[in-house]
Amino acid sequence: MTHSTQKIHIIGAGISGLIAAIQLESKGYAPILIEATDRAGGRVKTDVVNGYQLDHGFQVLLDAYPKAKEYLDYKALELQPFLPGATIFKNRKSQSIGDPTRSIKMLIPTMTSSVGTLGDKVKVLKLNRDLKNKSIEEIFNSPESSTLVYLRKRGFSQAMITDFFKPFFSGIFLETALSTSSRMFEFVYKMFGEGMATVPKAGIEAIPKQLSSQLKNTTFMFNTSVASVEDNTITLTNGTALESDYTIIATEASQFIANLRGQETLWKSCVNLYYEVEAVGKKQPLIQLVADENTRINNLFYVDALETATTGAKNLLSVTVVDDQDLSEKALVTTVTSELATYCNITDVTFLKAYVIPRALPKLDNLRMDCEASETQLKDTIFLAGDHLLNGSLNAAMISGERAAQAVIEKIEGLLQ
Repeated sequence: MTHSTQKIHIIGAGISGLIAAIQLESKGYAPILIEATDRAGGRVKTDVVNGYQLDHGFQVLLDAYPKAKEYLDYKALELQPFLPGATIFKNRKSQSIGDPTRSIKMLIPTMTSSVGTLGDKVKVLKLNRDLKNKSIEEIFNSPESSTLVYLRKRGFSQAMITDFFKPFFSGIFLETALSTSSRMFEFVYKMFGEGMATVPKAGIEAIPKQLSSQLKNTTFMFNTSVASVEDNTITLTNGTALESDYTIIATEASQFIANLRGQETLWKSCVNLYYEVEAVGKKQPLIQLVADENTRINNLFYVDALETATTGAKNLLSVTVVDDQDLSEKALVTTVTSELATYCNITDVTFLKAYVIPRALPKLDNLRMDCEASETQLKDTIFLAGDHLLNGSLNAAMISGERAAQAVIEKIEGLLQ
C-alpha cells in the first residue's frame, strides 16, 4: 500500500492532534482530522468580543518549552512577555515581587516587599539555582510528593507559601491545596526560570492557527462528532461509518472505546471571567494574585497591559476562579464583582463573558516527561495522544502527538517491509 492509500484519522484537532498530523505529513501521509467544534485548537482558543481578545481561560506560553521551540515560529507569533513576577493583594493592600535577575524593574519592589522573610528570598535564589542545574529528565525521575510538602521540605515559611506560592501555583495547577505533583512544580518553575511567560499578540489561539497553517495535505472535518471507535471503523453521532486503517484519538478516549468506560481521566476545572473596566492607571504586564483567604478570585490580569492585535474601547480584565463552589454564573459574577472592589479596589466594571472550562487540566499522578511511541498504542489500529498521557502542559501535548504519529508510521512501515 502506498502512503496515499492509507486512511489515517485523528480525532481531536487540539495541539496533540495537530502535531500528530504534522508528523504524519512529514513522512508523506495525508491524515484526516475530525473535530467536534468549528475550528482547531481544542482548549487553546480565542474569541473576539466587542474588539477584545478573550482567550478561553487565562493561558500563557512558556517560551522555554523544548517542543514549542521546535514546532512554533516565535517571531511570527509576536510573543508578548509578562514581567517575571506578580502583584499580590492581601488585606486590601498590594505589593509586587519578582525575579530581578531577569527584569531590573522587579529589583526595588522585590527588595522592599514584605512577602516572605529574608530567609525565604534566599531560599528562592537557591531553588532557582538548583532547578537551573537539574535537567527535565531528572525532574521527572525524581520521587513525587505534593507541591505543598515539597515547599515545606525546602524550608519556606508558611507565610511565603500562603501569600505567594499558593495563589500563584493554584492558578497554574487549578487546585487550591497545592496537591499537584512536585515534579510538575519543578518543571513549571524551571520553565519560568529559563524563559518568559508569553502570549501571542493575536491571543493564545494563534498557536493552533500557526500549527494548522503548516498542514498542506490534511483534510479537516469540523463540526463532526464521533460516537465510537472500533478497529478500522469510526462511527459518527449521525450514524455515518468511516473506514479507517489507523486512528489516533487525541482527546479523552473513554467516551469512544467501550472497554475504557469507567476509566475516564479526572479533570480540573476553572471559570474565566472577563470584564470591561473604565479607568485604569499605569498597567504593568504582571499577573495579580489575591492571597486573602476564602475569596473566589485566584488571579487577575489586564489583558491590554500587553500589546494585542485587536483592542476594545476601554480596558479588559481577565479574572480566574479555581474554586467556584458550584455557584451559578449570575451568583459568581456578583461575588467576583464585589471581591474586585473589596480586595483589589477595582470598580466601574462591566461583565463581558464567562468561560466555564470543565476539562481545563488533567488530574494526574506519576507524571512523566515522555513515553515510547509504542506506549501510545491501545489496540492494533488505535492509538492515543493528549497531555493526559504525560503531564498537563502544552509541551506534553506536543510530545504525545509526536509519539502517536511515530507509532502509526512504525506500524505501517513495519508491515510494508
